[in-house]
Amino acid sequence: MKALLSKAVGGPDTLVLEDVPSPQAKPGHAVVSVKAIGVNFPDVLMIEDKYQFKPERPFAPGGDSPGS
Repeated sequence: MKALLSKAVGGPDTLVLEDVPSPQAKPGHAVVSVKAIGVNFPDVLMIEDKYQFKPERPFAPGGDSPGS
């Protein structure tokens, strides 16, 4: 599958599109097929390391996913 990843601190122009392994469901979890994702202001702050939560890189920003 494709993922837009933050691998370095910076603005949206630093994000890279890469192939990553598809996730596998673990016991008690589900894998959801997501066709679109919303990138909001906190996501922009996260890729710039200006948000209180700083995920380990690489990470895929996008906290708003619609249902299908």
